[in-house]
Amino acid sequence: MSNPKQLFILILLCCVTYNAAAKQLHFSKVEKGDFYQFNYQWEDHHKKAQSISFSLNKSVLFNKFRNFRTYKPKLVARHISNKIMRYLNKNPIENIQIDYDKKAASITVKGSDLALVNDAEEKILTLHDEFTETYLQTNWYHTFTTYDHIQAIKPDHVTFASLSADDLKPMKPLILETVSIQNIRKVTDHVLAFVQSIPYSTLNSRVESSGSGFNPPLKLLWENQGDCDSKVTLTAAILRALMPRIKMVLIFIDNHALIGIDVLAKADEITITLDGTTYLLAEPTGPALLPLGTLNQTSELAIIQGQYTAEKFH
Repeated sequence: MSNPKQLFILILLCCVTYNAAAKQLHFSKVEKGDFYQFNYQWEDHHKKAQSISFSLNKSVLFNKFRNFRTYKPKLVARHISNKIMRYLNKNPIENIQIDYDKKAASITVKGSDLALVNDAEEKILTLHDEFTETYLQTNWYHTFTTYDHIQAIKPDHVTFASLSADDLKPMKPLILETVSIQNIRKVTDHVLAFVQSIPYSTLNSRVESSGSGFNPPLKLLWENQGDCDSKVTLTAAILRALMPRIKMVLIFIDNHALIGIDVLAKADEITITLDGTTYLLAEPTGPALLPLGTLNQTSELAIIQGQYTAEKFH
């Protein structure tokens, strides 16, 4: 009869093997004229050593999303109010007095005709919404709603991934030397292990951080670290460079992010269905080396309970 202590150790070893930590064996970047060469070595899901070396243009590395900054509500409110006042100075509303408090970034409408005041306030509200949307798009942010109906501003991760895919095309032929594009699972697992092995930095609250800590894909590669949102965006960008037509979805749960791929699931693998498409889910963050279709327990529970927000990346 097996010793209970030995049995416990055996089970523990099985768990550790299944959720083996990702290992980045080597990382370096070397300046070569107008380019930087990035060199990586890591262990994949089968504990096999993998490597890749590719070059990125300095101009792209240092200028792409160069103006991306943390979203600061007070500064944005002042910017929007100034835009509205400049518009109203050029296009005054008859019989209406507009007072602007620069310190509070507030606009007050006055007039003797209540109907005209109401119309002016609606006009200003419309201008506020239009200028805000333009500001968000220009600065790669957007509004989103969490699964528990909290509205906030966060980086537009889908747009970051989409605009970064072409920059990562130098990786495509190198990855396809190792795995065939005909096998979506192997390609995805290869990319997942690569990203999972990149050192992790803690994700600040998505609702409260306003983009603080988010690294766009090229900056993540440059700094060789990223939080959940940064890693899922990099993964999506690489997969888009490899497979331009595949449907994907980015999934955001509390303090974590996942990716979904439009590929047939096997029994017991974790999926979600969105607008008629079923996506097989994956964990790009690491450090656990989890293949496509396998999530950690916290992520799986969040998906089962519907505690997530999904953004299509088609």
